[in-house]
Amino acid sequence: MQINPHANDPASSQPQPIQAAASWKLPPRGLRARINRGVSFLKGKETLLWWFHSGYALLFGCGVMWLSARDFAFVRLIIFYISFIWLSSLLLPFVVHLTRLTPKWRERARMTINYFNKNFYQQLLFFLLPVYYASTTLGSRNMAFLILLTVSAILSTLDVVYDRYVSVRWQLAALFFMFNLFASINVMLPILWTVSNHRALWVSGVLAFGGFASMVYRLSGLRGARVKWLLGAAGCALLLIVVFLPPFIPPAPLTLAGAEFGRSVRALTVVTPLDAIPSTPGKIAVLTSIKAPMGLEETVRHRWTLDGKVVYVSNYFHVSGGRKEGYRLWSQITWKTETVGHVLMVDVETQSGQLIGRARLKN
Repeated sequence: MQINPHANDPASSQPQPIQAAASWKLPPRGLRARINRGVSFLKGKETLLWWFHSGYALLFGCGVMWLSARDFAFVRLIIFYISFIWLSSLLLPFVVHLTRLTPKWRERARMTINYFNKNFYQQLLFFLLPVYYASTTLGSRNMAFLILLTVSAILSTLDVVYDRYVSVRWQLAALFFMFNLFASINVMLPILWTVSNHRALWVSGVLAFGGFASMVYRLSGLRGARVKWLLGAAGCALLLIVVFLPPFIPPAPLTLAGAEFGRSVRALTVVTPLDAIPSTPGKIAVLTSIKAPMGLEETVRHRWTLDGKVVYVSNYFHVSGGRKEGYRLWSQITWKTETVGHVLMVDVETQSGQLIGRARLKN
């Protein structure tokens, strides 16, 4: 009879969970090798994959533009998007310098925050593009702002450029945020709270300066006279933009729905329509339709020019939004045959000088 010396040892009768778990959790060596090779291959193609993702983001942005052109209701999300981008950008330096995390995890945290910021920028800016486009007059000065907004939207889809240049340079990050904050608030105020475009420009300028200042204090590390000079320059630049450069900014969401020329206007209807400059003296009238959200009130006027020279400027009129056919506004001039020119043009502009639309009559 053989006696097992470990028969009464409780430890000998217990299973070995650690070894058992290791035996079935770890994949075979061949599979692990293939996984490692796959990971190494993807790391080697990281830049190319990010460019593929940028292409997808651009296509997604086009879908957001299609949605924006049909429904302004999503403009309410602007507050959430801007708040997240602002707070996460201010939090980023704290995460990057967090000693509890290893350098690898700090970089992963930075990339994660950048990823969400980029996505929110993309949805926000591609939503704004159709709104500003509808209020832009092709061939006018306010196309400059639309071009800048388009560049900003495309830049937000370029992962490599944003991650390696914009997000790591506080100057570019602060300027990028300031411009997009200004463009967002300038649209949100008239649509959600029926603030006139004239006032929206000033409020947007003040909030954009506040966002820029917070970014500078948090990201740059500058203090004392240097930061005061920098913020002073930024404040002066925004003041100049609001005071002198409104003609370069589309008056979103105001749009010119239509314009008709005629010999006169009766009961808001054009009498004897004109499709060319008349060769006989008399009156020339123009009837314009201005579309605006319900409740929005703005002050606008007609500015007549002949071959680029001002011939008449009407008084300012108060426009109320919400009408399906648009708010109809008309004015007229006295026409003389000896003053016949090449192009007679009527600009519909706001109190700030923002161009809503333009009507032309040629000889």
